[in-house]
Amino acid sequence: GFKGADAPLTDRRVNFDPRQRLQRQFQSLVDFTQRLLRQSVFRRREFWAKADMSSLERWKETCKSYRDYLWDEVIGRFPPPTVPANPRTRLVYDQPRWKGYEVVLDVFPDVFAYGVLLVPKDLQSGERRPVVICQHGLEGRPQPIVEPNVESPYNSFGAKLADIGFVVYAPQNPYIGEDKFRVIQRKANPLKRSLFSFIVRQHERTLEWLSGLPFVDPERIALYGISYGGKTAMRVPALLDRYALSICSADFNEWITKNVTVDYPYSYVFTGEYEMFEFDLGNTFNYSELAGLILPRPFMVERGHHDGVAPDEWVAYEYAAVRRLYTILGIPGRTEIEFFNGGHMINGQGTFEFLKRWLCWRGEKGED
Repeated sequence: GFKGADAPLTDRRVNFDPRQRLQRQFQSLVDFTQRLLRQSVFRRREFWAKADMSSLERWKETCKSYRDYLWDEVIGRFPPPTVPANPRTRLVYDQPRWKGYEVVLDVFPDVFAYGVLLVPKDLQSGERRPVVICQHGLEGRPQPIVEPNVESPYNSFGAKLADIGFVVYAPQNPYIGEDKFRVIQRKANPLKRSLFSFIVRQHERTLEWLSGLPFVDPERIALYGISYGGKTAMRVPALLDRYALSICSADFNEWITKNVTVDYPYSYVFTGEYEMFEFDLGNTFNYSELAGLILPRPFMVERGHHDGVAPDEWVAYEYAAVRRLYTILGIPGRTEIEFFNGGHMINGQGTFEFLKRWLCWRGEKGED
C-alpha cells in the first residue's frame, strides 16, 4: 500500500486559523439572507402584479388565485375533515350573565378541536347573536380568556365580551407543550404542510359547528387573536371567508423583517421559536398582503406602545399599506389600528367598539 498510509494526518500549514474561514463562510450566509430581505419587497410586488385594484369586485376575483397559493404552497392544505364532528359538551361555568361549556369536535382520526363556549343567559327564543372567537397566544389555554378577573395579558377578554352579550368561543390551538408542538411542524414541513395546516381545518370545523347552533348568526362570526393568536387572525381568515372580520392583537408586524433581520433584537433569528419560518413567505406575503386577502371584511390591529414584539414604526409602516388598500378600494372605514399605552396584552377598548360596530351589536352599524 501507499507508504505512510497508516500515519496520522497532520495539518502542515503554518499560522492557519480555521476560525477565520468559518467566520467568512458564516458572514457569506448572513450577507446572502440579508440581501434577499432587502429584495423581498420588490419580489412581492412582482408576485402581486396580477391583483387588480380597479374595483372591489375585480380585487376579490383576482385574489382567488393568491388565496389558493397561500393555502397550497405556503401553509399547506389538508383535505377536508374525514370524520363526523361528533360534538361533546359539558357545563363548566355558571356565571351571572352566561354559562360556559367545554366542547370537543372530531376533525381527523386522532385530531380534534377543543374549546370553551360561553352562552349568554338573556338569549330570547329564536334570537341569533354574533360570535367572537377569542384566540390565545403561545403556550396558552382558553381558561384565562373565559374566566373572569384572571390577571394575565388576556385581561379575561372573552368573559368581558360574554358579559356584554356576545356568544364567545375560545379554541385551543396546538402551539403548546414547548418543543413538542414544534416537532409536529418539523415533521409536517417535508410533507408540504405546517402547523397551520391543522389549525385551519380545526377552525373550519369549529365554524361549521357554531354556525349550526340555533342561537348563532353564522354571518356574524369574528376572530380576535392575541400574539400567536394574532398570527392565527392573519392567516386563518385569509383562507376561510366564513369569518366576518378579524382583529390582530400584539402581533401585527413588518413580518418579513422580523423573521430575517440580524440587526434588531426583535428578530426570530435570535429566539428558540424555530417553527416561525414559512416557505418563501418573504417573496409572497407580508402581513399587509395577508390583510389584502381578508379584505373586504373589516380588519383591525391592536398595538401596545411597549409591546416588545416590534417597534411601533414597523407596525405602522406595514399597516399603512393595509390602510391604503382599503382606501383605494373605497372601504376605508372597514379598517382601523389602535395604539395604546401598554404592552403585550389585550386592551379591549377600540377593539370592543370595532366588534360592536361591525357585528351590528344592538343596532350599531359600520360605515365604509
